[in-house]
Amino acid sequence: MAEASRILHTTLIPNFHSLHKIHFSQLHPVTFRRNPIHCSVSTNESTKTRVTESIPWGCDIDSLVNASALQKWLSDSGLPPQKMAIERVDVGERGLVALKNIRKGEKLLFVPPSLVITATSEWNCKEAGEVLKQNSVPDWPLLATYLISEASLMKSSRWSNYISALPQQPYSLLYWTREELDRYLEASQIRERAIERVTNVVGTYNDLRLRIFSKHPHLFPEEVFNLETFKWSFGILFSRLVRLPSMDGRFALVPWADMMNHSCEVETFLDYDKSSQGVVFTTDRPYQPGEQVFISYGNKSNGELLLSYGFVPREGTNPSDSVELPLSLAKSDKCYKEKLEALRKHGLSASQCFPVRITGWPMELMAYAYLVVSPPNMSRQFEEMAAAASNKTSTKKDVRYPELEEEALQFVLDSCESSISKYNNFLKESGSMDLDVTSPKQLNRRLFLKQLAVDLCTSERRILFRAQYILRRRLRDMRSGELKALRLFDGLRKLFK
Repeated sequence: MAEASRILHTTLIPNFHSLHKIHFSQLHPVTFRRNPIHCSVSTNESTKTRVTESIPWGCDIDSLVNASALQKWLSDSGLPPQKMAIERVDVGERGLVALKNIRKGEKLLFVPPSLVITATSEWNCKEAGEVLKQNSVPDWPLLATYLISEASLMKSSRWSNYISALPQQPYSLLYWTREELDRYLEASQIRERAIERVTNVVGTYNDLRLRIFSKHPHLFPEEVFNLETFKWSFGILFSRLVRLPSMDGRFALVPWADMMNHSCEVETFLDYDKSSQGVVFTTDRPYQPGEQVFISYGNKSNGELLLSYGFVPREGTNPSDSVELPLSLAKSDKCYKEKLEALRKHGLSASQCFPVRITGWPMELMAYAYLVVSPPNMSRQFEEMAAAASNKTSTKKDVRYPELEEEALQFVLDSCESSISKYNNFLKESGSMDLDVTSPKQLNRRLFLKQLAVDLCTSERRILFRAQYILRRRLRDMRSGELKALRLFDGLRKLFK
């Protein structure tokens, strides 16, 4: 599990609005020279970009030097005495460890709003902040740009100690190349989401560069505000940003609190406590001195945890784990156009993914399956099936078609077994992957990424195996029941003869 996996939130859904999506092939290589830019609102020649020493873009994952400096700065800035301290840990490399006995139901942290970064935080470079707000930049890109701006100011930024304690390279799929995504995640549907996320980040940066940065180069010089720094800042946001329900659902970075690691067994999360006027969490279990204190990142699958935080929990330890099962409408279907029209009307497509858990699958999946296998004489029900397959409808109607049950279950089973075959092939081939790499550094990286992919595929295949077992058993019971009914019917017919 990686240090960048430390985030504490219940919902994390970035909204890039209508920002452009640009393919990798359209990008020009950008060099980042890591030089601080001093902001100025003047327009004379003397205020051009000044370059001095290197920007402290975070630290090594397991560094306790910067973490200790962060703790001291927070205490000097108003963080009350804590029952936890930053230490090296087995799970997460750095984490918060109990210094004293902590009771179940105890409130911890108490980070005041003045030490929380939000979209309304004050910019050192006020003009840069005003330009972004005048252009109605959404919170996510605004916060990403804010982090880069503050980092470039080095010690001049009040957040210098916080930024110095952040990982220099977050464990994020944003740092995987397209080749690595295709190679290691070929069997998992999380690959498509990872590609989409990378595309969104690249598109967001290019949109800001074209609309704003290029028009204000004295505020947003390319040697600081470029694709590489945006990968870093978005990697930080994806892994650490939290939505605080009691602060009107505001997105925030909470220094100190984001040093905590995730446990699938923990249910507690961060929120703003109005009575103590600080960001807190309430423990759901006691801790002894020396024990690592955990928090929940939300009910997320192993794929989602890898996507944002760069780690995969041990197999079988995540009760919220699920796998995306792809279902597709065949173009050879006589009613393909009618069915596709019904699906599109409800925001769905000819190929759709649905989450499958170890405990089962949603009714939307079965509704989609009913539509796929339905014959032409049921065309009047296409609309109803498509509506039930959409999770965007306000009413959840459990649509069932007994006459289609067996065929729909067989269709889902076939889709399930097709996915299992992909996982089997990947896991079989993974044993001989990457052994031909001569560079030790490159070999270590590839082995690390491969192990993450193997862990993910193993956990997702396990869920599909369970679904396969349930589907086969249901179909067997249905068919054996039908056989018994036919034998009974034949017996009665012979009797009456």
